[in-house]
Amino acid sequence: MAKPLTDSEKRKQISVRGIAGLGDVAEVRKSFNRHLHFTLVKDRNVATPRDYFFALAHTVRDHLVGRWIRTQQHYYERDPKRIYYLSLEFYMGRTLQNTMVNLGLQNACDEAIYQLGLDLEELEEIEEDAGLGNGGLGRLAACFLDSMATLGLAAYGYGIRYEFGIFNQKIVNGWQVEEADDWLRYGNPWEKARPEYMLPVHFYGRVEHTPEGVRWLDTQVVLAMPYDTPVPGYRNNTVNTMRLWSAKAPNDFKLHDFNVGGYIEAVLDRNLAENISRVLYPNDNFFEGKELRLKQEYFVVAATLQDIIRRFKSSKFGCRDPVRTCFETFPDKVAIQLNDTHPALAIPELMRILVDVEKVDWDKAWEITKKTCAYTNHTVLPEALERWPVSMFEKLLPRHLEIIYAINQRHLDHVASLFPGDVDRLRRMSVIEEGDCKRINMAHLCVIGSHAVNGVARIHSEIVKQSVFKDFYELEPEKFQNKTNGITPRRWLLLCNPGLADTIVEKIGEGFLTDLSQLKKLLPLVNDEALIRDVAKVKQENKLKFSAFLEKEYKVKINPSSMFDVHVKRIHEYKRQLLNCLHIITLYNRIKKDPTKAFVPRTVMIGGKAAPGYHMAKMIIKLVTSIGNVVNHDPVVGDRLKVIFLENYRVSLAEKVIPAADLSQQISTAGTEASGTGNMKFMLNGALTIGTMDGANVEMAEEAGAENLFIFGMRVEDVEALDRKGYNAREYYDRLPELKQAMDQISSGFFSPKDPDCFRDIVNMLLNHDRFKVFADYEAYVACQAQVDQLYRNPREWTKKVIRNIACSGKFSSDRTITEYARDIWGVEPSDLQIPPPNLPKD
Repeated sequence: MAKPLTDSEKRKQISVRGIAGLGDVAEVRKSFNRHLHFTLVKDRNVATPRDYFFALAHTVRDHLVGRWIRTQQHYYERDPKRIYYLSLEFYMGRTLQNTMVNLGLQNACDEAIYQLGLDLEELEEIEEDAGLGNGGLGRLAACFLDSMATLGLAAYGYGIRYEFGIFNQKIVNGWQVEEADDWLRYGNPWEKARPEYMLPVHFYGRVEHTPEGVRWLDTQVVLAMPYDTPVPGYRNNTVNTMRLWSAKAPNDFKLHDFNVGGYIEAVLDRNLAENISRVLYPNDNFFEGKELRLKQEYFVVAATLQDIIRRFKSSKFGCRDPVRTCFETFPDKVAIQLNDTHPALAIPELMRILVDVEKVDWDKAWEITKKTCAYTNHTVLPEALERWPVSMFEKLLPRHLEIIYAINQRHLDHVASLFPGDVDRLRRMSVIEEGDCKRINMAHLCVIGSHAVNGVARIHSEIVKQSVFKDFYELEPEKFQNKTNGITPRRWLLLCNPGLADTIVEKIGEGFLTDLSQLKKLLPLVNDEALIRDVAKVKQENKLKFSAFLEKEYKVKINPSSMFDVHVKRIHEYKRQLLNCLHIITLYNRIKKDPTKAFVPRTVMIGGKAAPGYHMAKMIIKLVTSIGNVVNHDPVVGDRLKVIFLENYRVSLAEKVIPAADLSQQISTAGTEASGTGNMKFMLNGALTIGTMDGANVEMAEEAGAENLFIFGMRVEDVEALDRKGYNAREYYDRLPELKQAMDQISSGFFSPKDPDCFRDIVNMLLNHDRFKVFADYEAYVACQAQVDQLYRNPREWTKKVIRNIACSGKFSSDRTITEYARDIWGVEPSDLQIPPPNLPKD
């Protein structure tokens, strides 16, 4: 097989990576050398690869700042309605390559770096991921920022600058071990601290009701220091801002207390305040009611709302009155989107500011708050819903508790007037849950306090209306919407899969990069021999490249002509990595039973992090690694089956594995995965999907035709029917010999000979209390996997299905998602207006 072109050779042939004009290249070289010189003058004589990375990052950053300043100036002059996306997570990954792509600088940088005797790709690998998120919810926020900038919206991402992001995962003896993610260790070239905008945030204290109004007194103050990161749109010269808050103790922290001689202790105690932004809580789809987490949630909300109101008041066309106490126009100038319930405190906090500080009357304040806020629901799993103890609020946020009680009282009065005597409905719809421990249901607060509530895929939005918020939907059906998630095609095609992007550009031009629906133009070409050949060739090159990466980084050798069967996402029972495990064992047993039979060779790759406190998820990782130990060292199997656990799955690893995948596993129990976005990334990058009718899989099958995906298993209706009947796992175990064999091997210690009892918790769960009904879908799954094998034997037909999938993936651009949010929820229009670049006059 001919050696594939290196990436930098390939990049030079790719038009969409920017024209490397001689002037641009010379300019980049000059700038790079200047930055490198300043680094070395300060420090040392000899440059390390990291010095080169920072010199390049600062060179690219220089191209951002003029556009950044001009964009913000443009907003100040035009005073558009501003969009505030509030999220406790922004899973950004790396920034260098994305910035070069969006600024059209990639080829110029590539050539300049090459001329200096360096390799751009090597430098890109030095950058740390900004891992300020757990999974889907945090990565969605990052894709949304990219799309909002590309669509020219005056948008701001607001969150927390965690000192430690999602932990780094090490696998030791087959078990997950967590390591702190010290991502700021070498500094972050993309952020700019803005101490001039530092703001106070209050905690604890007591509430005093006086004739002049309500006062919140004797509070502890923590300062919020903003750090701004530029967010460039795709080649439109728009650069928006992500503002992340860091906690700082005030200089008099604990020093005004009468602790004589306690000066040293007081200064050391500053850490207590600054712990607020220390670390990201590593739970995905699980609520952990810790006080520090509630502090984080209020911290981001309180700082952000002060910032929003300051910007509203100082804007050129706010209200006419000189001191600007008029908040009538606030919802015309401000939209706040709550990414799940984590920033729900924005609702009572906005009420507190309007009523207590700005002296707006309650009903007017409530109208303003509702018109301003909108809420996105991300999960229907009950264990993920935020329900905070009232006692914690009483201590930490006493005034907010009063406001929540008042909101709830008015809400319940309204419901009671419409449904007199229906006390059970009042109980179901209350924000306050009565019981041994009174709790605040944050989702109910969000629904009541928002003008729009949306799910993240059609099937999920229906479940939201018909079960989770059924009573609320009956009350205000017009409030509920669907906004199917999307992904940015810049990072998830152009950046991570340049070969495929170029193949597409050759056929249909580059308009699809900002209008992904144009991929439909590939449909008439599905039988085009040249396209079939090129798509297959790009996939094979990506597989070879990923194989080389695995060999270099993890010392595992795999067969690049095998089917790359990939299952990457957070480890969770509902995502059913265990179903995949049972299929792997079944495949293994079939090979052992009939070693001479022709099997389609597979490399099964499973990756993802388990929350540190989630015992079952950690056991699942141990099971995968243990199965790998047996399968990968069995000489009878050879290279027909390999099982690889992909350590430390994160954004930068996703960018490598997704373009190399043949098969994408999306196998959650129907009705549990709100949307999924990995499914969309695989579809866009030329993998075929094996999946249940869950989340966005439903719409993927609708777009591409169900016959172009491998759909199997129970639908939501079947799951509900099985719940009514009662799920009995033993029934399947007794009826299906291959399932019984696999389970008996797990429980007998076949995969854990040194500790035969190792997996008893997994076995016990699957047989006796499996909420996600793994066995009920086993038979259909294994049969569906056999169909996958059959098609893979016919490369031409496989590749045609791949092309149909790519051609039908246009709906799943976050540009489409954001356009819908803008029109249906925020009341703004996207604009394709190009702000003139910094080197040109403004008009």
